[in-house]
Amino acid sequence: MRALKSPDRESPPMEEVIRATGHPNVLAEHTSTFEVTTDDYLTPAGDCILAIEADRAPADFDAEFVEACQDRDATITAELAVETADGTRVETITGSGHPELSFASERSAVGRTSDHVDERTVMIDADSPALGVDREIVAALADGADATLTLSVE
Repeated sequence: MRALKSPDRESPPMEEVIRATGHPNVLAEHTSTFEVTTDDYLTPAGDCILAIEADRAPADFDAEFVEACQDRDATITAELAVETADGTRVETITGSGHPELSFASERSAVGRTSDHVDERTVMIDADSPALGVDREIVAALADGADATLTLSVE
């Protein structure tokens, strides 16, 4: 009896999921970053913050995921799903990995349109900052909607 050979398949992307919530001070007006934080408060000065009270931070991510993101050729995708009055809306932001991404922050996950890296950075060269997020999503977050941020790396 011959064993059937399974077709070659690409391995699925690795993912990390963060659940958070909106806040009345969500403005999403920053022109170079977006952020999700474990903090339980938000002032109007935090104009890059999309959601607060995150249930996880980059320091909680799996080591394999972190290692995959430390490749310059890695594509990192942030998918933000939010319940709006019209149903679930999803914003997708794509960026790049970098060898210096540490995912060491125990507080915040930040995507950047620049190539700046610090302990909070989860992607660089993002194709959108907070200002680019769908305004219906922003309005729902400002009304306190729950958010799910799924980060994946390929």
